[in-house]
Amino acid sequence: MYHNPMLDLKCGDHSYNVQLAPERLLSVLRPRPLQRQGTPFELVERALDGCGASLASFAPGDRVVIVTSDVTRPTGSDVYLPLLVSRLNSIGIKDRNIEIVIALGIHRKQTPAEHKKIVGELYGRIKVTDHDCDDPGELVYLGDTLRGVPVEVNRRVADADRVILTGAVTFHYFAGFGGGRKSILPGVSSRKSCMASHFSLLNPEEGSGRHPKAVTGSLEGNPVHEAMLEACGMVGPDFILNTVLGPDKQIIAAFAGDWQTAHLAGCRFYNDTFSAPIAEKGDLVVVSCGGFPKDINLIQAHKSMEYASRALKPGGVMILLAECRDGYGNATFFNWFGYESCAELESALRKHYEINGQTAWSVKEKAKRFRIILVSKLPAEEVRTMGMIPAGALDEALELAAPMLSQQYRAYLIPEGGTVLPVMQT
Repeated sequence: MYHNPMLDLKCGDHSYNVQLAPERLLSVLRPRPLQRQGTPFELVERALDGCGASLASFAPGDRVVIVTSDVTRPTGSDVYLPLLVSRLNSIGIKDRNIEIVIALGIHRKQTPAEHKKIVGELYGRIKVTDHDCDDPGELVYLGDTLRGVPVEVNRRVADADRVILTGAVTFHYFAGFGGGRKSILPGVSSRKSCMASHFSLLNPEEGSGRHPKAVTGSLEGNPVHEAMLEACGMVGPDFILNTVLGPDKQIIAAFAGDWQTAHLAGCRFYNDTFSAPIAEKGDLVVVSCGGFPKDINLIQAHKSMEYASRALKPGGVMILLAECRDGYGNATFFNWFGYESCAELESALRKHYEINGQTAWSVKEKAKRFRIILVSKLPAEEVRTMGMIPAGALDEALELAAPMLSQQYRAYLIPEGGTVLPVMQT
């Protein structure tokens, strides 16, 4: 056994040090080392320099809407929004003709303090409006996608002379990647549109589960991504500004320009930086979400569970460190586990689709394929109901895992599970 202080795994505010025999450890999976190419301000300014042709077509009297993410998705908006507005001012567009719309999707409205955090020094100077997915008077129907997703978007966005999308590129567990087109659908779309687009991740046939292309890091042939692309094309943004953040939530790259090509460039960069190539799958994966607030609830922690499962053999053991001090993250999430089987849950989901129900199905499906030991503050009986094994601490979890593993087991350790995607090398 050995003790390595560099292998601390966080759970809430607590840190556990993992002790594994060296011959048991396949690898510690982390993002690739990155040499920053400038300060956050420099990176954004450099990206915006490439949008000169687009900005040159703007006129001083244009009404400009800038779409940006809510406070649950850090993007560096307090850095880039002032720089973007400064560019607009420099070509004669007044503050009064600029509005920032917060792409809430189906999330709650933001508080004044959260608005201030999002827009930084622009607070009180530029108008800020929260999108409301349930207000029919503030929505405009633009048509249906080829697969029948109705596209209803925010009226302020639809009526603007110019639309600029901003946000961050990340992995997304069924849309492939966040950022880009996602600012429109689900960002500023109706609840009906959001649900329909997310529902497209399921195969059409009852009981057939998730579409094989609707997975993390995959865009080609991904039906959810394609629905988002079509919806964004109906709006026709003038350009986008997307960032990539490091583990410290600081901007490490920025991409601006055409809403499709700039986003794809950001996706390629993100994939190269945050994918961890592996040559084989492990018998055991010990994964931390990265501590509070990344493991604040189970819905947030699911991202780490999803990514880490890519490094695990069928029937393997996953130890997930996720404190979940705020429980599940949604009042109805746990109710979905009243269904005995994945098939029953999926059938219910097809009859009454909810995004949180989809996450519940994804948790249950992985709990069937693997043996998942959850180190959390959730009630033990509820953890068992979800198909997982409860543990109060890492040592207890390792003891529970021991009889499930062979003498020759091999393991991966993942300290920041929500930012690293294991990828098998072919």
